[in-house]
Amino acid sequence: MKEALVVEHSVLSVVVGSRAYGLETEESDVDRRGVFVIPTPLFWRLQKPPTHLEGPQPEQFSWEVERFCVLALEANPTALECLWSPIVEQMTPVGERLLSLRSAFLSQRAHQSFTGYATAQLRRLDPAQPNWKRAMHMLRLLLGGLHLVEHGEPLVRVGVHRDRLLAVRRGEVTWAEVEAWRGELDARIDAALPASRLPERPDRAAVEEFLVSVRRESLSGTGGHIW
Repeated sequence: MKEALVVEHSVLSVVVGSRAYGLETEESDVDRRGVFVIPTPLFWRLQKPPTHLEGPQPEQFSWEVERFCVLALEANPTALECLWSPIVEQMTPVGERLLSLRSAFLSQRAHQSFTGYATAQLRRLDPAQPNWKRAMHMLRLLLGGLHLVEHGEPLVRVGVHRDRLLAVRRGEVTWAEVEAWRGELDARIDAALPASRLPERPDRAAVEEFLVSVRRESLSGTGGHIW
């Protein structure tokens, strides 16, 4: 079963979503994201192994390590949040090495990726009948992008923004207020980029070196219990 790849070969599993952000309610699910490593010999077959899998737990989604690295190098917000999640449920030595490498994935591409994902969410919102939960997460994404551009790492726990974001989720604000906050955050992200401490490009060579070492360890059987 494909789920066995996640169960037997996971190197990192974290909680993301509302519980990681500090925005959970009594009804909130536990959203898990993780990274697993396909044993190298499986790539020699005609049918290639999966790049991602759902389960086995509810609301659990995992990427194969190579796919995860590609997404994180592209500044995918969810992938980067996995590397900074405050709730780590499982971590092997390979997962620990991945986390220690997390700054290598960062670059000014985050400006485009975070604002782009937020814009995509905005387009799915109907101002006449807003999905307030989606509106909250759009604003949270922009807050995370702003913090990343200004401080050089993603904002996962929303901290002082919690009450204001939850007010949006409950629909206690007007759509005009949501739009105004979004516009303010967009403008601040644009203004912060020229002085950002983020490098222009990620450290692709360091990430590739990590990936190659993981494949070699899998092949030689020196990767410990995860193989």
